[in-house]
Amino acid sequence: MKLKILIPLIIVVFLGVVLASSMFYVVNEGEQVVITEFGRPVGNPAVTAGLKIKTPFIQQVHRFEKRILEWDGSPNQIPTKDKKFIWLDTTARWRIKDPLRFYEALGTEMLAQSRLDDIIDSAARDLVTGQLLIEVVRNSNRILEQDFEVLEEEEGQTKEALERIEIGRERITQMMREKAQKVVPQFGIELVDVQVKRINYVDEVRQKVFDRMISERQRISEKYKSEGEGEAANIMGQKQKELERIQSEAYKEAEQIKGDADAQAIQIYAEAHGQDPEFFAFLQTLETYRKTSGASTKLILTTDSDLYKYLKDSQLIRR
Repeated sequence: MKLKILIPLIIVVFLGVVLASSMFYVVNEGEQVVITEFGRPVGNPAVTAGLKIKTPFIQQVHRFEKRILEWDGSPNQIPTKDKKFIWLDTTARWRIKDPLRFYEALGTEMLAQSRLDDIIDSAARDLVTGQLLIEVVRNSNRILEQDFEVLEEEEGQTKEALERIEIGRERITQMMREKAQKVVPQFGIELVDVQVKRINYVDEVRQKVFDRMISERQRISEKYKSEGEGEAANIMGQKQKELERIQSEAYKEAEQIKGDADAQAIQIYAEAHGQDPEFFAFLQTLETYRKTSGASTKLILTTDSDLYKYLKDSQLIRR
C-alpha cells in the first residue's frame, strides 16, 4: 500500500523538478539573455542578474556575454599612400550592447568575430592606404621645428626626410575605431577600442626606411655637434677673457700694494733721515759698501768722496 502511494509521489516530484527547471532560469552577473519561442525572440532581453521565469518547453534561453570581449586580427600587408608596403597587426575590444539585435543579426560570438575581421580590417586598410608611411609609423614630431628649419637650409636634403607629422599613428588608430563604429551598431555591437598592436616593414622597404632614419639622425647629430662646438668655443673665449680680466685686476692691485709699500718705506726713510741725517747717511754708505765691494773689488775714490770719507775715518780710528 505504501509502495503504491510512494511511486506516484516520486513521479509527481520528478515532473515538478523537470517543470521547474524548464520554467525557471538564472541570469549570471556577466550575462544577458534573449528568450525565443519557436526560434523567434519574445519579450525584452534579460540584462540584470537573478532568477527569471519563462514558458516551459516552448521558450529557449540564449545567453550572451555582457562583459568586454577581445578581438585579435591577423597581420595584413597594406600599401601606404607613398607605395610602401607594411604589415599591420591590429587588436580591438568590443561588447554586445543590444543582445536582441545581436541575436537577430549574428546569433553567435564566433560569427561576430568573423564579421569584425571584415569591418576592422577594411577600416584599417582604407585609412592606411590614404596616409604616408611616416604618418602610420610615427605618433608625433619628435624632431623639433627648429631642427626642421636647420635641415631645410642645408643642401641636398630630400622632401621625404623632412616630412612633418600632420595626423600621426594615434589619431589614425582613433579614426579606425570611428570608421568601424559606424558599421557595427547594426549588429548590436559597441566597439570600445581599436589599437595597432604591431607595424612591421616588408623586406623591400625595411632597409630603405632604416637608411633614411639613420641619415636623418646623423644630420641632426651633426647639427647638434656643430652647435656644441660653437658653444664650447664661445665658453672658452669667455673663460679666457675672464681670466685675463682677473689677472689684469690682480696685477693692478699688486702694483698698487707695492706702490703703497714703497711710499710707506720712503716715508719711513725720510722720517729716519730727518731725525739723524748723519746716521742715516752712514747706513746708506754701509749699504753701498755691501753692494759694491767684494773679495776682488778695487775702488778708485777721490779724497772728497763720501765713500772715501768713511774709509778714511775708519783708518784714523785704527791708528
